[in-house]
Amino acid sequence: MMMLPDSRAPARWHVADFADAIASGIDAQVALDREAQAVSGVDALDEVSLHPILASSLSAGGFGVHREQRYPSERHKRNRAEGRRCDLVLTPDGRPIQDPQAAATLFDEPNAVPLEDAFWLEVKTVAQFTPEGPNPSWSGELLGTVRSDVSKLARDTEILHAGLLIVLWTASPEIANNDLGVWQDRCLDRGLPIGAPSERILPLQDRLGNACCVLRVYPVHHL
Repeated sequence: MMMLPDSRAPARWHVADFADAIASGIDAQVALDREAQAVSGVDALDEVSLHPILASSLSAGGFGVHREQRYPSERHKRNRAEGRRCDLVLTPDGRPIQDPQAAATLFDEPNAVPLEDAFWLEVKTVAQFTPEGPNPSWSGELLGTVRSDVSKLARDTEILHAGLLIVLWTASPEIANNDLGVWQDRCLDRGLPIGAPSERILPLQDRLGNACCVLRVYPVHHL
């Protein structure tokens, strides 16, 4: 990951770096499942169960990974249990993330990364085939729910660096490319500010009907 000479300065975020780290971690998990002759593979995991693998992959790539962080615009709420949360917030070089409520106190981390300099990453996973069979909600999950994540990131004016990770477990890259193309067009038609994605394609051992993993990391800009 490229950094400015001063390690305390903001990182130059590149979504390709995230895609490389995540692809490496998922590929390693696929190899472990194959070696263990596991009955089910990584594509059988639900989204929440996949988060630890994503987090450890990004951590191995050199990033600080902070899960379930409140959106900056939600931090005025005194109760820390309240407010929408972002799946993964990334910092350079494994550094902690700043807690504005700890500023100028003994608990203020001098090396912490300000919220506006961190990278806010929402995650969405969709499987074409699940342990129960073909996923009847495949299109609805991809075309509907995922757009709401883009909107959340784009509308928080205190977030400067953001992105959406989509992980698709599918029978072929062609299916993923077609459906992601439809998703992109609908986002752009609605004025949602996604940028050009970084994509990685990984082969899977076909246990459920999913023969590959297609992951894309989309930059998300302000509305």
